[in-house]
Amino acid sequence: MKDVAELAGVSSAAVSRYLNGGYISADKAERIKQAIELTGYVRSNQARALRTGSTKLIGVIVPKINSESVSRITAGIGQVLGRRGYQMLLANTDNVAERELEYLDLFQNHPVDGIVLVATMITDEHRAAIASCRVPIVLIGQNVEGAACVYHDDYEAAFELGQALATHVEGKIAYIGVTEEDRAAGYDRRRGFEAGLGAAGVVLDPDLIRCGSFTLDSGYRASRELLGEVPDVSFIACATDTMAAGALRALDEARGMGEGVRRVSGFGDNAFLRALTGGIPTVHYGYLTSGVEATNMLLNTLDGVEGESGLKTLKLGHQLMNV
Repeated sequence: MKDVAELAGVSSAAVSRYLNGGYISADKAERIKQAIELTGYVRSNQARALRTGSTKLIGVIVPKINSESVSRITAGIGQVLGRRGYQMLLANTDNVAERELEYLDLFQNHPVDGIVLVATMITDEHRAAIASCRVPIVLIGQNVEGAACVYHDDYEAAFELGQALATHVEGKIAYIGVTEEDRAAGYDRRRGFEAGLGAAGVVLDPDLIRCGSFTLDSGYRASRELLGEVPDVSFIACATDTMAAGALRALDEARGMGEGVRRVSGFGDNAFLRALTGGIPTVHYGYLTSGVEATNMLLNTLDGVEGESGLKTLKLGHQLMNV
């Protein structure tokens, strides 16, 4: 910093104000900018952390990186971080709940100012780790009592989807879900879908319920199994659009190309699946919005934005598509 100050003909304090967004004249700012470019100066996050108590780094924990929903969430997070002068440290758990705990411990013991957790399973260990976290944390995708959360109402959305499908689907309706240890995508979606069917006078047969693992292949295998055991299944509802893509493939193989599009539903409104099929019945969530809202909530607390600080719970809306 001293070399930059000497080259720019200003004080070290002026360079510090420039680097930290403080007031400085346009002339000095331009000279400092040129001096930084000439010297190749890179400021140290460690030094800044010691001086200000802030690293401008946010830890982001995601369940997988090859997911459209997660990429949309992460894009929303990145938009806000970049606009507000923060950077992201991204950790991928590959849907292993224990890794979420490991990264929570890693991040709060390393120089990050806060954490955004795109949550899947919430165990007692998760609750304890969140409650004892030494930096502010916001969850996306799960509603956890006592924690700051941005989430969608999976039960309500699944209820509406089930009720809508029951009005025009004739015959046997099957359901392929995910582990119910995932409260939102597993338990709430299955329970809401079943209740929605029930409200329209349709019973979801327990023998027509299967469990997959968020992947296209698991949707395909579960659908093949269903169709092998119950060939006259009329409709397969899936907990995610990715699994629905697998169900589409299984139905097309069993009954001919084009059959699956009319007989499968999902969750997530996947853009690629929509482009290929013209759109299956699904639920659109504002994933990018959830990333934006969660990050603003976190940074408003860190930055002490007047009237906006304070971690809270925010439920976002949803929209039924192609129903």
